This record gives sequence, structure tokens and C-alpha cells, in this order.
Amino acid sequence: MSDNFFLNTQKNNVLNVTAYGLELINKAPCLILVHGFKGFKDWGFFPYTGEYFSKNGFFVLTFNFSHNGIGDNLNEFTELDKFAQNTLSLELSELNEVITAYKKGFFGEIADKGIGLVGHSRGGAVALLVSSKRDDIHAVATWSAVSNFNRYPERQKNEWRKNGFFEIINSRTKQVMKLNVSLLEDIESNRDNSLSIEKAVKKLNTPLLIAHGEIDLTVPIKEGEAIYHWSDKEQTELFIVKSAGHTFDIVHPFEGSNQKLDSVLNKTKEFFNTYLN
Repeated sequence: MSDNFFLNTQKNNVLNVTAYGLELINKAPCLILVHGFKGFKDWGFFPYTGEYFSKNGFFVLTFNFSHNGIGDNLNEFTELDKFAQNTLSLELSELNEVITAYKKGFFGEIADKGIGLVGHSRGGAVALLVSSKRDDIHAVATWSAVSNFNRYPERQKNEWRKNGFFEIINSRTKQVMKLNVSLLEDIESNRDNSLSIEKAVKKLNTPLLIAHGEIDLTVPIKEGEAIYHWSDKEQTELFIVKSAGHTFDIVHPFEGSNQKLDSVLNKTKEFFNTYLN
């Protein structure tokens, strides 16, 4: 069972939030799921994951970043102007606001039994960056996380700066989606400080689970291995999903789970059962 909320941010944006297991909020730990680039809270495995964790004793929040391109239609990119304007720094601030809203009782009186973050792809990196600067995140799980935001060749960057935007094709919807140069400027100006995933992981003093598909073509497994290399090995586990791709072979619209996703869900559940009370 799920409930929906709208959270107004300090920058006058609105976050569409779904809560799973609201009846557990005052007696269970909280998990916050963080989607990635071209992702959204109702994509593929996210609703299934929210239900899975709530059925296993967690209060769960999923949400759309305000500029992820999803508006009133929860399954289609209808706000491409906002998508173009998105930055990573904005996403960091919005995840922080969701965490703070939960702690302040926006969704209801809480149990205060711990907070865990689960981030997929770019969302995994955002979760790591936020967790490294807070003392109220008690465990982090990344699924197929990127290890570096500076992923663009110089030729592409030069065209991006020249045109003021860069266009990508959404392979699923075939939409042409623009990224304004503000995203590139955010990455380049903050890559050595607030957007350094390496620094964040080295600073992280939190149990970490890194789940990554063995044959991920979108974010190669070497990126998960890099995160593991930077981490505190006494608090970190690298879980390699054999023969799995970037989304553990789950598609959108959701057609049901599979053995690969089930293994990730079970491993993540065991991880949070160990570190959240």
C-alpha cells in the first residue's frame, strides 16, 4: 500500500513523494530510494522495491527529483524544459530536504530507528555524496552506481559549451532530451569538492553495500570496483550480480521480477536488517 505527498522545497520546487508502509513510520527504520539519470520513482523496479521493503518491515520513501523531467504523467517525460535545467547540486539539495522532512515529521511521527539510502546509478552517487556529509544516515546501498560524474569527452564538452546545450536520445521513448550547459558547469566547478565521489566515499563512515551487474554496459562494473577500492573495507561489501546488466535485466513498464533483482533485494534487505534497528 502506498501514499502520496508533495514536498515544497526551499527553492520553490515541488517533490512528488510516494511512501510505502506508512503504518510502519512510527515503529520501523526508514529507507529512501534515489533514482538515477533518466530515472523516476515509478520506473520499472522502484514501486516493486518499495512494496518489497515495506512488506519486510521498513518504512520506505521514493520520490522524483523536481527536474527529472516527470510531471503529472508519472510514466512519461513531459517536462523536458526542467530536465534540461537540472544539475547534480540541485539533486543533492533535494535529497537532503527529503531526509530532513522525514526527520521533522512531514510524513508522520517517526520511530527514529535509523535511515538507510538506496541509490540506483547516478542516484547511488548522489546518495554517497549526501551521506558523507550527514551523521544521521546509518547505512547506504548503491545499485549500479557511477563513480565519476565527469563522463564526457572533450570534443563533446566543447560542442556543449558552444551550443549552450547537449542533446541525448532516450533509447526507450526515442525523445530528444536536452541538457543545458549549466549541468556541465556544475560538474566541472565542483568535481574536486562537493561532487567528488572519491572524496565522499573515503570520508564515509557508514556501512556500505555496493551491488553491481557483472555485464553492466551503461555503468561498467569497474566503477563499482572503484567505489569499493576507495571505501573502508571493514564496513563495505561488493556484491557482484552474475550475468546482470544495469537494471538487473528489469524493464519499464515492469513485467515482474527475476532471479537477479531478487538476489539484489534479498542482499539489500539483509544488509539493512544488520545495520538499521
